[in-house]
Amino acid sequence: MSAKIADRLPGADLLHPGHMACAGCGERVAMRLALQILGRDTVFVIPACCAAVVDGVFPYSAMGVPMLHTAFETGASVATGVRASLDAQGLSETTVVVWAGDGGTFDIGFQALSAAAERNEDLLYVCYDNEAYMNTGAQRSSATPLGAWTTTTPAVHPKGRPKKDILAILAAHRIPYAATASVAFPEDLMGKVAKAKGIRGTRFLHVLAPCPSGWKYEPDLTIQLARLAVESCVFPLVEIEAGSRPRLTYVPPRPRPVAEYLATQGRFAHLPPEGITSIQQAVEQAWADLVLASTGRPAHA
Repeated sequence: MSAKIADRLPGADLLHPGHMACAGCGERVAMRLALQILGRDTVFVIPACCAAVVDGVFPYSAMGVPMLHTAFETGASVATGVRASLDAQGLSETTVVVWAGDGGTFDIGFQALSAAAERNEDLLYVCYDNEAYMNTGAQRSSATPLGAWTTTTPAVHPKGRPKKDILAILAAHRIPYAATASVAFPEDLMGKVAKAKGIRGTRFLHVLAPCPSGWKYEPDLTIQLARLAVESCVFPLVEIEAGSRPRLTYVPPRPRPVAEYLATQGRFAHLPPEGITSIQQAVEQAWADLVLASTGRPAHA
């Protein structure tokens, strides 16, 4: 994080030194930014994921707020119970946050998340998305992008299916707020956390969090990669309020080639030119569909 951004952080830094994250971990950047907005009156529920490990070994913690570690599939259901307990004590202003990886959101924890969203439970669910089961060795998840290497989709048989559109799925529950964010756009990320904090009901934030070891890149490129994902339209920044029309919160002045984003990551090094072209076409179509949904006008208009 640059000194310029750090100087403008609004709150106390509640993420302390000594955590066990890898160098360049996108999740820790996202956590630090989110804590700036959430503040001390927050309870975190963290299912099995990298975040459950890097915080520190019990009884030590690098976070300045209470948190509960839960089973992989129970993040949203445990948070529902925490919310009910706090409300029974008259602590309705305390924010309850589920902080989960893509495995515990897109896959194993989805049933609890969907059920909580359908009930419109009063919680903020944040998925930090590093696009695989990184805590257990970089296995494929349904958040893994098309064509990517993982330990269960090796280069000779890379992932053959596109990434699940988790934002559209959550928005289809007609929850009060759903949005994407990136660690490379800190003001946008913190603004969305602030907006979500001020809303009652289920709020969902999908944060792209690059992983140096799983994506196979040098740790100092984390923010550059996160920015390229947005500027190439691979990961658009968007928010949807109460099932309404999506609103783009950043539009690249001139979209960067997807090849530029893929080339910085070893997990795509095996792709032939035609594979890259196919991904570029899919990204362009998805972006055109999003612009049309957002503005009611074609992307080229």
